Amino acid sequence: MDLSNLTPAAGSVKTRKRVGRGAGSGLGGTSTRGHKGAKSRSGYSKKIGFEGGQMPIQRRLPKFGFKNVNRIDYKVVNLDVLESMASMGKEKITIADLREAGYVSKTSLVKILGKGTLTAKIEVEANAFSKSAEAAITAVGGSIVQL
Repeated sequence: MDLSNLTPAAGSVKTRKRVGRGAGSGLGGTSTRGHKGAKSRSGYSKKIGFEGGQMPIQRRLPKFGFKNVNRIDYKVVNLDVLESMASMGKEKITIADLREAGYVSKTSLVKILGKGTLTAKIEVEANAFSKSAEAAITAVGGSIVQL
């Protein structure tokens, strides 16, 4: 056996159906498209969501909810993250430090939440603080800077 006599297994490869290649092929004439109607024409494509004239689902279902244009999306950072950064010797933690450590992206606003415990006295800079986080930071003698 060598590369010159390799063939696929019997029945594993089918030949492509070549439609519209004359009456002798058995697939000429209407080229398996049936007779007349939009679907037999070239260039036909039905509208997205069209259900054959039946009321489409996006019109059958009621409107639901809304998007608040004034919503402010914060990237949250918990106290346990601040504790781990403080254990590395940081006394002041800024948004730039959090960005550098990979906790927040370049454009995101930062909110500090109160999950975890904090033992180090640190100064924290962020866009927003939860009440529990603020209380936990000030309880150990730290301070907050809200931007």
